[in-house]
Amino acid sequence: MTDFEFTSELQVRFRDIDAMHHVNNAVYASYLEQARLEYYEEVIGVGLTDIDTVLVHLEIDYRRPIEMGESPTVHLHLEDIGESSNTMTYEIRTNRGVAATAETVQVFFDPETEQSKPIPGEWREKMLEYRDQ
Repeated sequence: MTDFEFTSELQVRFRDIDAMHHVNNAVYASYLEQARLEYYEEVIGVGLTDIDTVLVHLEIDYRRPIEMGESPTVHLHLEDIGESSNTMTYEIRTNRGVAATAETVQVFFDPETEQSKPIPGEWREKMLEYRDQ
């Protein structure tokens, strides 16, 4: 069992609901993105739009639907951190249990050269310290 060091509390919005009356499967990816945004802001003090990452891998395993009125939480774990990328694992939960598990890989990216770039040492230290506390 993974220890998840970061939790993001979300609210199901009406626009999240599809014709089947539950959260559309694509919205789960938005929930993960929201958790990453909050994680980077809290842990390294920088907004997601200011750190130049690109999502290169997204994998979601759906366990059960989330319905209107539920309050999902995204539990995030920094699984691995490399020279220029990091891997995060997730559980999306409600009071009825785990709704999905997921994994993402983000690459730190230099938009001028269109190449990957090293994760700044200070950010790496903050992420590892937060994970290992």
